[in-house]
Amino acid sequence: MPNKIVLTLLSLFCGLLMAQQTPLPITSYDYAIPENNISPITMGSGAINLANSDDPFAAYANPALMADNELASFSVSFRLKNPDDIAFWEAVNISNALKSKQFKFFVVNTKTASFSYQPVASVHISELSADGNSSKYYDYQLDKVQMSMGFRDKKYEKLAAGLSLKYLSGRLVYLTEHKFGNQLIRDGFIDDKIKGFSTDLGITYTMGNIVYSGTFYDVLSRLWWENYDPVSVQRRTALGVGWKSGNSTYNAGVHSKVAKTSDPTYHFGYDYQWKVGSNSNFTTANQSPNRQTMDIRLGLYSRDFYGVDNINYTFGGGYYYKTIRFDFSLNNAGFKLADSEYLFSLSLGI
Repeated sequence: MPNKIVLTLLSLFCGLLMAQQTPLPITSYDYAIPENNISPITMGSGAINLANSDDPFAAYANPALMADNELASFSVSFRLKNPDDIAFWEAVNISNALKSKQFKFFVVNTKTASFSYQPVASVHISELSADGNSSKYYDYQLDKVQMSMGFRDKKYEKLAAGLSLKYLSGRLVYLTEHKFGNQLIRDGFIDDKIKGFSTDLGITYTMGNIVYSGTFYDVLSRLWWENYDPVSVQRRTALGVGWKSGNSTYNAGVHSKVAKTSDPTYHFGYDYQWKVGSNSNFTTANQSPNRQTMDIRLGLYSRDFYGVDNINYTFGGGYYYKTIRFDFSLNNAGFKLADSEYLFSLSLGI
């Protein structure tokens, strides 16, 4: 009998603890959105690139492109945006938000494989109410380590496939308080860690100078909180086509969620490349170490192309000198240049 009483009391105590547990403020785990792309080469030409292997960050968008990579290299990209105040409700609903100025991606390519690190989310907010009687503190960090591989079978040379394996880990610190007299009373507190995995699958099919491609992001995924229920990353997919004619490259594609409400975006991009110097005999596909080129890129994307303000316009450029290349891009909605987001990257090939 006493044992039953003890078990009952323990059950009630655990039930009270669970009832008092602060709800997680994060409501979205959606990371593979077009705006999050880490390559200025991709962002400059419409925020989508599923078919062009001439990008050191290609494995991020489509791991199948690693099947056509021929040079070892390492690259880093940075994000720069005018500092904006972000409201608390925006941060918890956009769990992939990044700080205004931040290192964005580091990758090492070794022929048909790549290894990369990315800070997927980095949000820090300390917000005080207008009357000064309540406050919220929110600090969320999520990092990703990724390995990507591309494959091509000699029997089916037109077809290539790729796989990305991703390990994610992070931490959330969240605190809400209100003032009672001269004291601060804690309403909720979370200090929790998260870890998990995810996978991407990609394919390309080449017919002459046209490449058809598709990627399925976060097909299998799971994130485990230490003290909360596990969650899955939002699955997404992208389909695209790339066409090269002379010095010009065109690309188009669609990017959407894998859900009942897919909310797709439609992308179009253009890249013009010209040779520089006398020793510039090369083919882009061969990624020649003697290459000297300059690029100019233009693009746009939107969900409905209804009105200028609903369209994102992209612009970029790059300079490739032998084994060193520099690329940049800007992305803005409705030609509001003051709100543009800038990406820069530096690469060194071997």
